[in-house]
Amino acid sequence: MRPARIAELLQPFLSDSCDSESSRRPGQACPERSRREPAVLSPAQLDRISTYIDLLIRWNSRINLTAIRDPEEIITRHFGESLFAARHLFPEEDFFQGHTREGHDFSRANAGSQRNGALAPEVRIHLADLGSGAGFPGIPIKLWAPAIALALIESNHKKATFLREVVRSLTLTNVDIQKTRAETITQTYDVVTLRAVEHFGDALRVAARLITPTGRLSLLIGSSQLNEAHSTLPQFAWQPPVPVPQSRSRILLMGTAGPIL
Repeated sequence: MRPARIAELLQPFLSDSCDSESSRRPGQACPERSRREPAVLSPAQLDRISTYIDLLIRWNSRINLTAIRDPEEIITRHFGESLFAARHLFPEEDFFQGHTREGHDFSRANAGSQRNGALAPEVRIHLADLGSGAGFPGIPIKLWAPAIALALIESNHKKATFLREVVRSLTLTNVDIQKTRAETITQTYDVVTLRAVEHFGDALRVAARLITPTGRLSLLIGSSQLNEAHSTLPQFAWQPPVPVPQSRSRILLMGTAGPIL
């Protein structure tokens, strides 16, 4: 697919949530911080997304990676939702504090050109994507914020093999694919993400054990799962859910870890 078309389809997810009528309650005003220009993906990011889509469609004919077959719907449902979470997790003005822009594959509409060949900044944030499946939201978050160290946790052998092929084809660094069940992992992470997992309550409890004391949990879920998230992890400090653009029921829910018994 043409990069220009990919950019067009992703734009609603890269604008601040207040910019979208579907993401704002009637009469709700946008905070001053939200009145910013939409984010713009770089040509390199768009090329990688195009490559990723081609791989996903090709592999999906052999193994069940996604029930969605239409390329444009793949972009909006998978990449759009994942990048929406990425922008909320790592707002560019916060993420770049202490990092050099030269090491980040990101641009804004009025940003200056990047230098080529610069060294990436030191990794300071470790993110784990539980039940990564076809790589969402973990890999798009990595494309948005290349300075993070990413762990893709996927116990299915065929899906883990696909993830390795994506990481190799996109030449991503600091990505650890763990073909294991999340329950067996002892390492902790600054951010843990969950999307479209089975046994939601059990997965939440596992995710909570993998988060550092000051870490964050990012959930891409249906609004019907909101109460279960709150009741399963009452010790978390939950932010208000944010509606995902172009969806009637999908939300982004983020929480900060509290004492975990």
